[in-house]
Order: sequence, then C-alpha cells, then structure tokens
Amino acid sequence: MNILGDISTETFLSEYWQKKPLLIRNAFPDFEPPVDPDDIAGLSLDEDVESRILIEDVDKQSWQVRHGPFSEQSFTELPKENWTLLVQAVDHWIPEFADLLEQFSFIPSWRRDDLMVSFAPKGGSVGPHYDLYDVFLVQGMGQRHWQLGPKCDDNTKTLPDLPVKILESMNVEHEWTLNPGDMLYIPPSYAHNGVAVNDCMTFSIGFRAPSEADVLQGFTDHLAAELNNDQRYTDPALKSAEDSPAFIDDDAIERFRQILQQNISQESQLKKWLAQTMTEPKYEELHQPLEEELEWEDIESLFKEATLLTQNETSRWAYFKDEQQVCLFINGQTQAMAESKNAQELAQHLANARHVNIEDITSYLTEPDCQNLLLDLINGNYLYFEG
Repeated sequence: MNILGDISTETFLSEYWQKKPLLIRNAFPDFEPPVDPDDIAGLSLDEDVESRILIEDVDKQSWQVRHGPFSEQSFTELPKENWTLLVQAVDHWIPEFADLLEQFSFIPSWRRDDLMVSFAPKGGSVGPHYDLYDVFLVQGMGQRHWQLGPKCDDNTKTLPDLPVKILESMNVEHEWTLNPGDMLYIPPSYAHNGVAVNDCMTFSIGFRAPSEADVLQGFTDHLAAELNNDQRYTDPALKSAEDSPAFIDDDAIERFRQILQQNISQESQLKKWLAQTMTEPKYEELHQPLEEELEWEDIESLFKEATLLTQNETSRWAYFKDEQQVCLFINGQTQAMAESKNAQELAQHLANARHVNIEDITSYLTEPDCQNLLLDLINGNYLYFEG
C-alpha cells in the first residue's frame, strides 16, 4: 500500500520531506483504528504509560496540564469540550500500532520515535505550536480541523506564563478538515493547530532528531570514555616562550586542533555512537529479557509450529557495516554474533523487518552460528514467535 497517495516515495523525499507540508486524502482507505477512546483512556490509568490531559479555557486564553497516571474519576471531572488526552508510545502496548509504523519504512526505522494517540471531544486541541521534528498525523476517528502557518524559530513569540508552548499568533496559510484515513505531513518548525470538530482520535508518528548540541556532546562524551587517560597533550617541538609566556601561539592551537581532528574523524566510533544513541529505548524499564533462559532444544520445534518471528514492540534495532562486518545494535547495546556470512545475513534480515516469515529463514536454522544468534535474541526478548 502506498500511503503517499499519488506521490511516489522519491517525489515525497525530494520535494516534501523537511521542506513543506503535505495533505494526503485517504492515505489509509477504509481505515479502522485498532483502538477506541475507552482503550486509550484505559492506557492512561497505567503508571507505566506516559500520558497527560490539556484543558483549554477559551475565554481566558489559558491552559492547564495534568499528568497521568489518571483514575476513572479524573475523566468524570473533565468539561464536556475543549480538552485533549495524549498518550505516548502506544505502539509499545498495542502491536497493531507497531505494525502501522511499518507503513513508514521509506524513512529509516532508527529515525522513528513513537506513535502518540490523542483523543479530544469537540474543541479539544493542544493549541497553535510548532515541533522540532517531522510528524505524520493520521486521522483515526472523527474529524479534526487543521490550520498550518509558516516556519517558526527562536524569535517566534509564545504566550507567557503557560505550562505549554502556545504561539502568540499564527498566520494561517493552509487549512483542512481531516477525515478517518486522511494523513497530514508537517516538517519541523512549521506552525500548526488542530482542533477537534467532534469526538476524534489522531495518531501522531514522530521522528527522532537530536540537536546539534546533543550530537556534539554525546559523541565527544563517547570518545572521552573510550580514550586512555594516559594519552596527553605533548609539544616536543616547543619554542621558547620567554618574550610572552602567557601567549597561546598558533603552534599550540594547531596541536590541540590535531587532537580534536584525530579523534572526531574516527568513522568507526561515530557509527558505534550513532547506532547506540538512536536505538536507546525511550522507556528502558518496559523491556525485560526472559526470566528463564532457553536452550536451542527448547525453541527448535517452534520454528516449525509458528509462522512469524516478530520484533518486540519495546525494541529498537539498527546496524552498520564496519569493514563488511555487520554490527547490530538493539536498545542501545551491541549484539554479539559470529562473523560467519550466514549469521551476518540473518542479522540484517531480522533487523530490517518487524515481521519475518520463518519460511524465509529456514536455510539458516541448521547453522550453529545462526542458532546462537536467534537464541540470544529470543532470550533477550527482542524477538518472539507468532502464529
């Protein structure tokens, strides 16, 4: 299914991705959401689920934010209109939403963040605002009216003394009402405001975008941890400083620049840091390995009985190649594996698809290196059997 409608993936990436918004009518034909509002409200009662409710006082132009976990009574105390329930990472809890993310495979999976569900009665919204990441907004139920404005930056004014960032004003350049199955793509920094026309649910698919400051700090911290403290600044060709001992000369600057350049230019370390960082789980506590480790004999028969191997919804996968060696990372950790060609191929196969047909990997199941890889991934609860 092409969720981009009449637009090809190549056209979307070259003309719209991080460049301009795009409305796609009927991106998901005959769309039936896998949850209803009661399901989402039920999730917000769980202390392991991140949730919040935003309540707008339209007359006073003020906002109130309440953080979960909520109780059933919390919902009886809400006004009839002008509020929104937001529940994060619903794809961790409901496999159908993890499958929905697979429809966006034209964007690297390590860039995905999570899928947030918002429910709102008439008038509910989170106010005019902008995000610093790409987002696809899929209308799941009811109708939501969207207004889009220009790109914003640090100089864009927001309303003071509010618990959320709300734009002081927004010049509306586009507006549409979305129906179930419609989808809106909004690039980073574009002003937008979605208001519920009636009881509605919207599914937001966001993407990770570390700041340049995070990249610099994260990578240099990673490099520093890898270095030996005995490696020190040296200046064997030092020239006399008698005339100006406090002066930092160009030679000293060059020596320090070389220290930075030699370390920052290590491509293998950059790959390792990037894979580790982009697979770090958002909610680390939600993922646990199996309580009792299994042996190959315990699971061998399951490869004949089940139809699919599925990535756990709480796992994030990425890999890179270092001198043709595949380096697999899951949830911020490197996955040990043999260097055999088949083990390397199998690792890539498992990383690139949330669901893998067991029929497609039967040729690997007799090789000990592949058996060890599969056993480690199943014991780590990164993979499970379906069907």
